[in-house]
Amino acid sequence: FGEQARSRHRQYLIRRIAWRIQANAEGGLTERALRLADELANDADVRVTPPRPSSGRVSESVRPRPTERDLPAHHDPRLPRPGNAIVRDYKGRRLVVNVLDDGFEWDGVRYPSLSAVAKAITGSHLNGFRFFGLGGGQ
Repeated sequence: FGEQARSRHRQYLIRRIAWRIQANAEGGLTERALRLADELANDADVRVTPPRPSSGRVSESVRPRPTERDLPAHHDPRLPRPGNAIVRDYKGRRLVVNVLDDGFEWDGVRYPSLSAVAKAITGSHLNGFRFFGLGGGQ
């Protein structure tokens, strides 16, 4: 239509093209409606590109705690049997993670995987097998 597209959002562009085709065939907005829209519009508030997805990080205060319902029902053969503990020294602390039938327990909280425990301890995503030295975290 002789003007540069200010957006790359596919569905928006399709709707805009369809509206323009209809407006050319049937007639567009009245002059009064166009004047009113210009008065109400604030160009600073108009988003021309869709927002970027968030990093997926959740702050500690709103991070949901793992529940028993979320825990898997099977055990990996690389893990110790339920009832045993995995022990590791990390930054001057002795970490003791209990192996349960349906997950792991550390610091009174149940987790569905060793990776979830490692993330709770370090604050970053790590392979749980590698973090606890159980081999298999290649």
